[in-house]
Amino acid sequence: MGRILLSISFVVLASAASAQQQVGHDACARDVSRFCRSVMGNGDQAVLACLKEHRARLSKACDKIMTEHGQ
Repeated sequence: MGRILLSISFVVLASAASAQQQVGHDACARDVSRFCRSVMGNGDQAVLACLKEHRARLSKACDKIMTEHGQ
């Protein structure tokens, strides 16, 4: 029984983290498309660096997500 509860807790936590990540993706998708299209194939770190370079021009939603994640 304990293992089942532990497994369920892990799945719930993983789902919450995934949902939060999706919110961040949705908030920044337009900014990535607008400012960082040329580096989209180079991985997440390249896109993050690009967003940081264009920080002053990001949408409020994307800027908020970046701030909430310590970027």
